[in-house]
Formats: sequence, structure tokens, C-alpha cells
Amino acid sequence: MKRSKNFLHPLVIFIFMQVAWISLLGLWIYWYTSNYIILNQVGKRLVPKVTASPTAQLTALIFGVILLVFILAGFYFIFIYLTRQISINRLYESFIANFTHELKSPLASIQLYLETLQRRNLPQEKQQEFISQMLEDTQRLKNVIDSILDIAQIEQKKKIFHLTLQEVQPTIDQLVENCRQRFQLNSNIISLHGTVQGHWLVDQNAMQMVFSNLIDNALKYTTQRPKIEIHLSQKKQQFCINLSDNGIGIEKEELKHIFKKFYRVSAPRKPDIRGTGLGLYLVREIVKAHGGKITAFSRGKNKGATFQLCFPLRPHPPKAQNK
Repeated sequence: MKRSKNFLHPLVIFIFMQVAWISLLGLWIYWYTSNYIILNQVGKRLVPKVTASPTAQLTALIFGVILLVFILAGFYFIFIYLTRQISINRLYESFIANFTHELKSPLASIQLYLETLQRRNLPQEKQQEFISQMLEDTQRLKNVIDSILDIAQIEQKKKIFHLTLQEVQPTIDQLVENCRQRFQLNSNIISLHGTVQGHWLVDQNAMQMVFSNLIDNALKYTTQRPKIEIHLSQKKQQFCINLSDNGIGIEKEELKHIFKKFYRVSAPRKPDIRGTGLGLYLVREIVKAHGGKITAFSRGKNKGATFQLCFPLRPHPPKAQNK
């Protein structure tokens, strides 16, 4: 479907409508002023019933202006609503395209491996390699489907997080170590700094999803050898996790959109980046469910990005007394 020409763009039409209404208002005021002057000059010669009182004329003008303001406000809100709907539709279309690719790509890979295994007599080592690759592809499919289901449950208030009181430091250490193993990262690529003393209410499986999404993005959105630094800090009744990378960065105008559903950061230097635009949205929802807040920072293009997650600290559980 071809895009409309520039002169049919909703914004252009809206501007023309505003100019038309303002012009009408100007003509109205000019007409009222001109007639008011004429009536003042010749009003005494006319029959009193023919001319309306100045108060009635002024009331009519004010009432008409109020109605016109309401009309303009209505047009404005309609325009804002339509603009948002157009934006949502575009994001949704982009999501469908990305989601379809995320499903078709691993399925095509699995099909190719299966056809190869069926038609050729491969050595045992090659068969195991193919099986391992197919397991990775099926896990990728599962992750995409799980993310869709999780978001649906969160939005319908059906997602249940199993929050338990745990020590912060050992939990963070374990989450980072799991990511090291999953993405096969050594200490030169990902490092953890700082300590936190205290407890927090956490669903470890859900929080693992948060860390995995953020680290996966840091690895995907880089054009050089990746370097991820995680810094822990603590103040009063909360602690913060700062996850920084050396990737392509995030433009200032995109920072306020990255946590929206279906939104994906534009990366012209890495056009082959996979994703559905749901990862950071899911991250934000999980963080909110833990009573926390996530914020993104970036100094600009090719200067990396930092995601800050802050959570409330909980009181230490009472120690069991020895009998």
C-alpha cells in the first residue's frame, strides 16, 4: 500500500483546519467590530426593536467563541488519538514482521537439519552437532513464545510472581553467573563490581529473564568486542544495579520510547539484529512487579548505554532463637 502524498498527511490537514477556523474567528471579530461601530453611529435613527442591545451582542459573541474553542479542542484530541493509533498500528505491523521472522528462521533451520539427517548418513559427531543446533533453535522458539504469553498474562493481571525474601548479593551473583554460562562470557567481557548488604523480595526466574534480556541486548547492539560492567550501589532503603555496555548507544529521542511495547531501537549499522520489540517492555513490567524502577541512559551514538534498576531493600528476617 502506497503512502499518501505530503499534502494529504494528517498533520498538514490539521494545520489547514486550524488556519481555517482561526481565519473564521478573525472575520467574525471583524464583522462584530464593524457592525458595532456602525450601530453606534446610526443606532439612534433606527427603530429600537431592530437593534439588539450591546450586552446581548457581546453575550452571543462570547458564547460563539466558547463553542468554537470546544470544537477546536475536540479536533485536537481527535487528531492526537488518530496519531497515536497510526503509531500503534505501525509498531504492530513491525512486530508482526519481526515475530514472523523470529518464528520462521529457527523453524527453517530445524527443517534443514532434519532433512539433512534424513537424506545423508552423517558421522556421529556431525549428528550431535546438528542435534545441539536444533535444541538451540527450539529454545529460541520457546523464548519468543514464552515472552508473548508472559506479556499477555501481565497485561491481563494473571501473571503471578513468586516473590521470596532473599539476600541481595548472593542472588545477584547467581543471576550474573547464569548469564555468563548461557552466553559463554568470561570475566573480560562481563564483570560485577560493588556489594549490597540486605534482602529483597524477588522472583528469581523472572529476574533472570530481566538480566538475560539486558545482557542479550548489550551483546547484540555492539560493533566491537563487547564489554559489560555491572555496578551495585546501596543507599538508605534501596539498592541500584547499573548495567553498562560499550555498544552503539541510544539516540536521545529514542530513550523515551525504548520501553514501549513493539518498539525497537534503530540500528542502521547492524540491520540484522533479531528481536520482536518486546524484551525491554517485559523487563520494565517485571521490574515494576518487584516494586522497582528502570531507567536508561546514553551519551549518544557509539557511546554505549546504561540501564539502572533500583529496588527497595526489605528488613532482615528475624533470626531463629536457640532453644
